[in-house]
Amino acid sequence: MNQRRGTGGLRVAVPSLLLAALLAFPGMLPNRPGHLGSLAETALPWFGAVIPVLLGWAAMRRSVTGVVAALVPAVVWAGTFLPGYLPGGGGARADFHVLTFNVGGDRTSPADVARQVTGTGAEVVALEKVPAAAMPAYERALGAAYPHRATANTLGLWSRYPVGEVTNLNLGGAWPHSIRALVRTPGGDTAFYAVRLPSVRVRADEGFTIEARDRSAAELARRVGDDPAARVVLLGDLNGSLRDRGLAPLTRQLASAQREAGRGPGFSWPAAFPLVRIDHVLVRGLRATGSTVLPDHLGSDHRPVLAGLRGDGGAGTV
Repeated sequence: MNQRRGTGGLRVAVPSLLLAALLAFPGMLPNRPGHLGSLAETALPWFGAVIPVLLGWAAMRRSVTGVVAALVPAVVWAGTFLPGYLPGGGGARADFHVLTFNVGGDRTSPADVARQVTGTGAEVVALEKVPAAAMPAYERALGAAYPHRATANTLGLWSRYPVGEVTNLNLGGAWPHSIRALVRTPGGDTAFYAVRLPSVRVRADEGFTIEARDRSAAELARRVGDDPAARVVLLGDLNGSLRDRGLAPLTRQLASAQREAGRGPGFSWPAAFPLVRIDHVLVRGLRATGSTVLPDHLGSDHRPVLAGLRGDGGAGTV
C-alpha cells in the first residue's frame, strides 16, 4: 500500500511540476509544429484549471507528496495572474479616454454603435471591422459627437479633438490593417493607431495559423518604432493575447493599459463568454489610469475596451 501511495504521488508530481514549468516559462515551449508555443501562451491563464484536478487526484491517492507538488503550479499561477486582480492606476484622474471596438461587421448597426460609444464618454474612438458599405452611415451617426475622423476601408478613428497627418498603413494582407493619425489631445499631439491585424484560426492540418498576423505585427512594430511622436496610442484588435510571442515586437515598445490600470483578466472575445483578451489599448509616453472591458449588447463577437490616459507617464513594457 505504501509503495502504491509513493508511486501515486510521483504520478501526480510529474505533471504538476511540468505544469509549473509551463506557467513560469511558456517561452521555452517550441513553436513547432503548429505554433503550439503561441497557442499555449494565448491560453495560459486557463491552464490553472488543471490545478484543482491535480489536487483532487493527489487527495484521492492520499499522497502528501502529490498535494505538495500540485501546490507548486498553484503558487506560480497565483504569482503570475493574481496581481492583475489588484487595483491599478493609482486612482489618478484621466486627461482623456479612448475606446476600441470591433463592431463585428454586419452584426451591429451604426446607430446602435454610435449610441453605445458616445455613452462611454470616450474622446477618441477606434472602430474595427466596419463594413465598407456602411462606413458613410457610421460617419453620419458619429459625426455630431465626434467631428473629426479618419477612415479607411474597414477601420475608423473618431475624435472630439482635431485630427491631422492621416496615413493609411498597409501591413500586408487583404485590407489596410492600420490607420495612423496625429490627434491634438490635452497635453500635446498624440499619434493614434487604429489597428486590426489578420485573423488567426486553429486548424487540424495547420495548427495555430498566425503567420500573417505575426508578419503584420512585426511591420506595425517597425512603424511604431520609427514614429517620431513622443506620445503613441495603439487601439485595436490584434487577434492575439499580449503573452503570445508573435506580438512581442509590439509589446517590447508599448505598455498595456490593462496591465497598468485594469483589474482582472480583461478578456474581450468572444463577447458571449470571453476567453482571451485580443482587443487592446497600448501606449507610449502616457500612463493609463483605468481600463475596463465593457459589456456588448449590440451583437458583436467582441467587447469594447475603454481606457483612461494621462500625459505624465513614460514608455513602459508589457
